[in-house]
Amino acid sequence: MIDNDLIMKDAGLVASSAAATVGGEAQVVDVGEGIVKGELVVDVTAIEIADNDELFKISLQGSSKSDFADTFEDLVILELGAAEVLGGDQDSTTGRYVVPFRTERNQTVYDQLRVYTTVSGTVGTGINFSAYLRPQTKQ
Repeated sequence: MIDNDLIMKDAGLVASSAAATVGGEAQVVDVGEGIVKGELVVDVTAIEIADNDELFKISLQGSSKSDFADTFEDLVILELGAAEVLGGDQDSTTGRYVVPFRTERNQTVYDQLRVYTTVSGTVGTGINFSAYLRPQTKQ
């Protein structure tokens, strides 16, 4: 089951670096006080790897401000793309990627969360994905 309040990005193509949106609006989720542990679930339906230099960094970012104007932290980063930039010998493919996260980093707890995609390389069409949070525990 998916909690609609925890959808971080609805399906859509990303061809340049940007914060994720839901329904065309920037999506920021307030998870409240206390440390939250869970999983960032990313469902990739298309990924462009034509020039062997594409890199898509999907970050779950945390901040203490809902506008992310001050300090924010990459709580987890999922890197997808061409094997030539990732290392190894396999290009990333479509499918589901599940990455554990924790809203605390270096004794600072972040209660505002968003997904941000950094796109680099020779990108024409980009990556199409949706993402949501699946919380596990709250301390």
